Amino acid sequence: MASEKPPSKGQAWFCTTGLPSDVIIEVEEMAFHLHKFPLMSRSGKLHRMITEQEISTHREGEEEEEQEEEEEECYLLNLPGFPGGSEAFEIAAKFCYGVKVELTPLNVGPLRCAAEYLEMTEEHGDGNLIARTEAFLNQSVLRSLKDAVKTLSSCERLLPTAEDLGIVERCIDAIAMNAGADQLASGDLASPNGSILWNGIDTGLRHRDQVRPDWWYDELAVLGLPFYKRVVSTMEARDLNPESIEGSLVCYAKKFIPGLSRRNRVSSSHSTSVAPEDEQRELLETVVSHMPVRKSSNPTTTARLLFGLLRTANILSASDSCRTTLERKIAAQLDQATLDDLLLPSYSYLIETLYDIDCVERILEYFLEGCGGADAEEGEEDEEARRYGNSPGMNPVMVVGKLMDGYLAEIASDGNLKPEKFYNLAVALPDHARVYDDGLYRAIDVYLKAHPWISDEEREKICSLIDCQKLTLEACTHAAQNERLPLRVVVQVLFFEQLQLRNAIAGSIVAPDASLPDSGHPVRLQDHIGFLGQSPAAQPWQTTVRNNQVLRFDMDSMRARVHELERECSTMRRAIRKFDKAKKGGGVGGGSSGGGGGGGDAEDGGNGGWSSFTKKFGCKFKTQVCDSHERTWVEAKKGSHHHQHNRNSSLT
Repeated sequence: MASEKPPSKGQAWFCTTGLPSDVIIEVEEMAFHLHKFPLMSRSGKLHRMITEQEISTHREGEEEEEQEEEEEECYLLNLPGFPGGSEAFEIAAKFCYGVKVELTPLNVGPLRCAAEYLEMTEEHGDGNLIARTEAFLNQSVLRSLKDAVKTLSSCERLLPTAEDLGIVERCIDAIAMNAGADQLASGDLASPNGSILWNGIDTGLRHRDQVRPDWWYDELAVLGLPFYKRVVSTMEARDLNPESIEGSLVCYAKKFIPGLSRRNRVSSSHSTSVAPEDEQRELLETVVSHMPVRKSSNPTTTARLLFGLLRTANILSASDSCRTTLERKIAAQLDQATLDDLLLPSYSYLIETLYDIDCVERILEYFLEGCGGADAEEGEEDEEARRYGNSPGMNPVMVVGKLMDGYLAEIASDGNLKPEKFYNLAVALPDHARVYDDGLYRAIDVYLKAHPWISDEEREKICSLIDCQKLTLEACTHAAQNERLPLRVVVQVLFFEQLQLRNAIAGSIVAPDASLPDSGHPVRLQDHIGFLGQSPAAQPWQTTVRNNQVLRFDMDSMRARVHELERECSTMRRAIRKFDKAKKGGGVGGGSSGGGGGGGDAEDGGNGGWSSFTKKFGCKFKTQVCDSHERTWVEAKKGSHHHQHNRNSSLT
């Protein structure tokens, strides 16, 4: 009679029935000391294996002689690759002994695979383990998203058996179906404030256990990447809300990709379970490939998060398609970004600059492609509204224009930033993106200060970006005293400042009761020019009633500014005369003739110098503006002198 020795390694599990075990089953490193009759009554596979061992043992026993002491038979069976391991076999063995087994979403998958492996069908007893597990799957697990996720996560170590039995596919379909059902219920039966709707009427009542519609994002985050990809693909096939899918993707990425945002970068660095770079790259590319390119209203998909994904993609050297998708996704909501988001470090040794300017330039290009011509019309309407003193709405192009001016000022101090790259990034924005050029002027000033070695041609090219008519009074005052600007730009600033002053005075005299632009907004040159060009009859008479005290205060302030600018204009005229005299003296070759010609008529000489000066520096407006001021000042001076002469004569 054959007798097999129990295994010497691993652990042992004994059935406490009081009877000696007659079969030992090895599963992984666990040896189960059991009895053959309970197992054979429930499992077809164990019945067949034990029967084969009995037949082999009896054949050997017939050839042996009778022994004095009969030894009890003990069969040894080995089950390699048992699905679910020793834990699943232990529960299956207890089921064979008639012990009540509690099924849960976590153990029903391993038990279903174990029952299939052991062939525990209805042929070996009613209500066998296969039927019990199938009923629990259909009636309990597949009706709940949370339970389906738990069962699906338990199937990750049951492949390919769980795949062959259809457990994986059924759980994935159940997750997608329940997610869509929760979305439908939260969208159709609840109002935006969370109250219950009845026939479309807000009842004011609320659910007792109100759950957020995004509660299942964290549930799906426990799945591995292969199963999660299949779940997302199934949701897309079922036309689930793209914003819900995107929210789930963002939640999944935050859990498994460290360092997405600068706030949690410190905490993520101390994490003990960080996936290798290859797995992080695959996960990132998977998440990005399923994100919609269009602008999303999901609050979880912020511009900061997208920039964090792009920063991580650059670090992990993700594919070009992944980075391009992220750049287009960022461009769709670039107006929600901040200056800190745009400061992407350059991780390539081929890039000389501190920040990745090429990436920002591509994002800006994608943004302008998506805007089209609608924003241009909005920009013109906003300028008209500002011209009449109304508050214009900040469209996305204007918001991005202000953001890019701040970005230019930030990168302008980089010594490796070439003038051509700075110029290309600044000129990429359309004209209507900048209501005022103060931000651009500040960026150019910082760049000229950090790059004093650039040539005069490059300096002229960069400064040509400034539209002097879009500078505020503060910017004009600073630019007029800026030694880093070319002389041509300084002269244009002074010229347009004088023009602004004249138009403002003329507008206040012609229409003193008309509605002036709101003093709360910065004063721009084009605002006064456009206001002067309108006839009084076309002004909005609803706002024509102005307080006399406010008007008097404005006139006093304007008069003080007029005196200040007249002094500056006089100083500039004297400099022009000296320059003109020196030029005539050097060109004629005779100092006396040049001096006589220059001093023959001060007024004509002044006009000729101013005319040549404006032609030299590209001022396209007529010089009659400043001449009118000069004539008024000269005539007033002559009148004062004549009055003094008459007074002296009367005294004598």
